[in-house]
Amino acid sequence: MLTELMFFGCGAALGAAVLWLVFRKRLSGEEAAVLRTKLELAEEHHEKLAEEKQKFVEQMQEKMGDSFKAMSQEALNANRETFLALAKEKLKQSQDDALHDLDKRHKAIQELVKPVSDSLEKMDQKIGVLEKERQNAYGELKQYLSSMKLDQEKLRGETASLVQALRSPSQRGQWGELQLKRTLEMAGLVKGVHYEEQVTVKGEGLHQRPDVVVKMPGGQSIVIDAKVPLDAYLDSLKDGISEEERMRALDRHAAHVRARIKELSSKAYWEQFDTPEFVVMFLPGESYFSAALERDPSLLEAGIDHRVLPASPTTLISLLKAVSYGWRQEKLAQNAQEISMLGKDLYKRLAVFGGHMHKVGKGIAGAMSSYNQAVGSLERNVFSAARKFDALEVTTDQTQLPDLDPLDQSPRPLLSEDIKTTLPDAAPADDTEDDGAEEPPKKARKKA
Repeated sequence: MLTELMFFGCGAALGAAVLWLVFRKRLSGEEAAVLRTKLELAEEHHEKLAEEKQKFVEQMQEKMGDSFKAMSQEALNANRETFLALAKEKLKQSQDDALHDLDKRHKAIQELVKPVSDSLEKMDQKIGVLEKERQNAYGELKQYLSSMKLDQEKLRGETASLVQALRSPSQRGQWGELQLKRTLEMAGLVKGVHYEEQVTVKGEGLHQRPDVVVKMPGGQSIVIDAKVPLDAYLDSLKDGISEEERMRALDRHAAHVRARIKELSSKAYWEQFDTPEFVVMFLPGESYFSAALERDPSLLEAGIDHRVLPASPTTLISLLKAVSYGWRQEKLAQNAQEISMLGKDLYKRLAVFGGHMHKVGKGIAGAMSSYNQAVGSLERNVFSAARKFDALEVTTDQTQLPDLDPLDQSPRPLLSEDIKTTLPDAAPADDTEDDGAEEPPKKARKKA
C-alpha cells in the first residue's frame, strides 16, 4: 500500500513538471537551464527518496512479516492448545462412557457369541473326528490304490499271458470248453444229468463230436459248439497298432465268425440228434460277439438263416436257465406223480386197516351182546332165587349179592362209506356218534 502511494507521488511530480514545461515553452534559455538543473536535482532527490522509501517499505514488510508470523504462530499455538484441551476432554469423556458401558457390552457380546462359540467348539470336535476319519480313509484308499495298481499290473500280465496262450488252437479250444462248462454250471446244470461232453456220433461216413449236448425234458437235446477262431480278434488287441489296422483285424474276426457259422450249418447236428433244427455257437466272451456284430451287424440274421444261434455267455445262460426251469418242472411233475402213487397206496392200506377195525368192532359188539344176555340170565334165573335166602335169614354174615349192570355202550362204528364199501360183509354202520347220544335205558332188575 505504501509503495503504491510513493509511486503515485512520483508520477504526480513528474506530471506537474511536464505540464510546467509545456506551459513555459517561451521561457528563456537561462530559465530553462535553471529549470533543467532543478529538475535534475529534483529527480536525484526523488530517486534518493524512492530508494529510501523502498528500503523503508522493505524493512516495514520484513517487520510486518515477522510480526504476522509471530502473531500467527501464537494464534495457532493458542488454537492448538485449546483444540487439544477440548479434544482431550472429549476423549476422556468418551473413554469414561466407553469404560462405563464396556462391561455391559462385553456381557452382551459374550451372550451373543456363546452359541457361536459352542457351535464352533462342536464343529472343531467334528472336524477333528472327520480329519481322523479322513486320514484313516486316505490311508485305506492309498493302500487300496496300491493294491489295485498291483492287481492291475498282475491282470495286465495275466491278460498278456492269456492272449499268448490263446494263440495256440489247442489251448484256445480248452479255454473255450472251460468257459462253456462254467456257464453250464452257473445255469444250474449238472454234468451227466443235464448235459454230456464230447458225445461222438457216427453215421453215413460222418464222425462228429460236438462239445456239449444239453438234455431237455421230453428226450430232446441242444447241441453247443465252442470252437470259434479268435486269431484276428487277438491281433486287434496288440499294442502299438493304428486304429485302421485294428479295424481291419476286427473285419477279419467278423469274417471268421461268419465262416464258422456256415461250417456249423453244414454239419447238420439236428439230423443226428433229437434236437430243434439249430445249433448253438458259443463265443466264450461278450467282447468277441459284440466286436463281430459291430463290424458285421448281419451276423445274427446270417446265423438264423443257417440254423446257427451265436451266443455269448450272457445269452447262453438265459437259454440254459429256461432248460433248467424245464428240468425243475419235470422234476416237480415226477414228484407229483410219485406223491399220487404213494397217496393211492396209503389210501388202500388205510382201507384194509379200516376193514380190520370194523371186524374188531363187530367182535366187540357181539361180545357185549353175549355179556348182556348172560347178565340178564344170571339175574333172572340165579340171583332171583338166591335172594330168597336173605328173606329166610339163612345167611348170617352181611355178604350181599352184587348188582350186575349190563353194558350200555357199543363200539363206535366206522362212518367212512369208502371203507364200508371195501368190506362186502360189513354191517351197516350207525350214523350217530357217541358224543351227545342218549344212553340206552338200564334193564330193570327182578326183585325176589
